[in-house]
Amino acid sequence: MLHTYVPHDFSVNKKIFVNRNIPSSAIELLTKSGFNLLVWDGDISLSNTKVKELLLDCDAFLSTGEIVIEEELLEGNSRLKIVSQASSGYNNIAIDAATKLNILVANAPNTMNKATADIAFALMLAASRKMFYMYELIKKGAWDSFKFTDFLGQELHNKTLGVFGLGSIGFEMAKLCKQAYNMEVIYHNRKPNEKANDELNAKYVSFDKLLIESDVLSVHCNLTSDTQGIFDKNTFSKMKSTSIFVNVARGGVHVEEDLIEALKTGEIWGAGLDVTNPEPMAKANPLLKMENVAVTPHIGSATVTARMAMAEAAAINIIQFFKGEKVTNSINL
Repeated sequence: MLHTYVPHDFSVNKKIFVNRNIPSSAIELLTKSGFNLLVWDGDISLSNTKVKELLLDCDAFLSTGEIVIEEELLEGNSRLKIVSQASSGYNNIAIDAATKLNILVANAPNTMNKATADIAFALMLAASRKMFYMYELIKKGAWDSFKFTDFLGQELHNKTLGVFGLGSIGFEMAKLCKQAYNMEVIYHNRKPNEKANDELNAKYVSFDKLLIESDVLSVHCNLTSDTQGIFDKNTFSKMKSTSIFVNVARGGVHVEEDLIEALKTGEIWGAGLDVTNPEPMAKANPLLKMENVAVTPHIGSATVTARMAMAEAAAINIIQFFKGEKVTNSINL
């Protein structure tokens, strides 16, 4: 269902389309600033054809991220001036096409760092102790006896955490692991992270060394042409047989068939995933039956605090743009 929110005053005379319901604080921020909102809050996503039709009557698009914003969606719309996405990632947006059409694209960075790191930490712990699998056994009534040597997990104290993509979220994950388990932190980035080096005594290493030495390898990179499918059969074969692979970045960073095979053959020990490839995950996916795997449905930022911050940041981008101010989180213009 489409809902319309009218502004407190009509001084701005601009209309925003929002493709999912967002926290009321962000709606209030925009209506107080004079914007008219058209918000879709249905249970299913709108088709791109319908979104394109609705955008023809709008000056701005506040995207919550799950829609693929291709050139075809943007072209032929002389009214649309800004796409503001309520997430840090923006690989779903055709940035070059938007730039060509003089449409500003902005995002909401650093609004979900702690929430996403929490999920990475939780998945690491859940996989290491086979928590999700054991919970399913209880639900099936299979908690029938005490078995001294069955379903044993891995301890994390004093182990080595490897971070692939030690940016803001990766830093928070590393900090949690350091504080909770006194883990040694190694990482691979495009360039060294001096803050991590200084505050966490983290060590910048080559990609191969990251694979070989990590007891837990936690992925926090952007999805780019360089990182697409980087965790594949070859990389998993270099990891410890006792290692746990954690991915809270994008499902496209790992090759899922290769991950499944690495777990089946014991090349790696376990996995914690908040992202899969593809999404949503098929019910018959073998990962869901593995005792040392924990999967959540891309909920890294799904806290009240984070989602409010994400939506409000996206709203502020739009307010700044139509006030003629510099858009703090602009990506392209």
